[in-house]
Amino acid sequence: MTTIEEQVNRYGYVTEAVAEDIDLIAEITRLKKEKNAVILAHYYVDAEIQDLADYIGDSLGLSQQAAATEADMIIFCGVHFMGETAKILSPNKKVVIPDLNAGCSLADSAPADKFAAFKAQYPDHIVISYINCSAEIKALTDIVCTSSNALQIVESLPKDQKIIFAPDANLGRYVAHQTGRDMVLWDGACIVHIDISREKLKQLQDENPDALLIAHPECKEDILKQADYVSSTTGLLKFVKESNHTKFIVATEAGILHKMRQSVPDKKLIPAPGSDNNTCACSECPYMKMNTLEKVYNALYYEQPEIFVPEDIRLKAYESVARMLELSKGI
Repeated sequence: MTTIEEQVNRYGYVTEAVAEDIDLIAEITRLKKEKNAVILAHYYVDAEIQDLADYIGDSLGLSQQAAATEADMIIFCGVHFMGETAKILSPNKKVVIPDLNAGCSLADSAPADKFAAFKAQYPDHIVISYINCSAEIKALTDIVCTSSNALQIVESLPKDQKIIFAPDANLGRYVAHQTGRDMVLWDGACIVHIDISREKLKQLQDENPDALLIAHPECKEDILKQADYVSSTTGLLKFVKESNHTKFIVATEAGILHKMRQSVPDKKLIPAPGSDNNTCACSECPYMKMNTLEKVYNALYYEQPEIFVPEDIRLKAYESVARMLELSKGI
């Protein structure tokens, strides 16, 4: 018989079997109230988790909620760096994620030691890091940004300020083009967004000539150049709600389509295809899909796996995240 701690250490999540007769949604709702917990969920997790979350959003919105919540415990349904960000902002709250294995290919593309050496080559540059990075990278950063506020943050700096942008090169390249800044880019990428197939997308556009292509700036440059609109997940959601068009091809992780369809049930939304042959003919993040109702229930019930950030790292990272939040007021 393994203990809960042993399960988490061995597997990365609580593996206790959930009784088949349990109404998971009802029990999660009850436990939230009993423990004064809040569930934060990213747009990319499964629809059933989005529907029971207290707040659904993109990285900026989730960071703002994590900083503002008065709950005693945060259950963060997303990926590991998001739980870290919540802990950075709320060190006195218990932060739990359903599965420690829910990492991020983009965050993993920037090891802290290699990035520190890279940064040292440009001592007169300020570092702006996309929030999709580890706490250690945030601690090496001057200002964190998200896809919602990257343009605003870069434009808030003097035009002669030299900038390192990390870790997403596609987002950095897009921001550089939009702002006219010559930035030094770390060469990282999100496997989901760079896996969108240009050939399959072209075929989809040929089959749907009346559809607008909307894309997340983590996509490759050739796709962004073809897009009718580029924005964060929240920006894409807002666009389909406000646009007079009725058909859209959506080039980002397919989880956003759930909230979009709830918002615009009368419009046709088509997921952009990934290179791989998969069940949904779309682009899915395998890490986001590690969040399941059973894992959310166990995480809330056992209060494991808990996120910890060393205090020296947290304090340095806090400065860069707090500066982002300050610059993002009004977004």
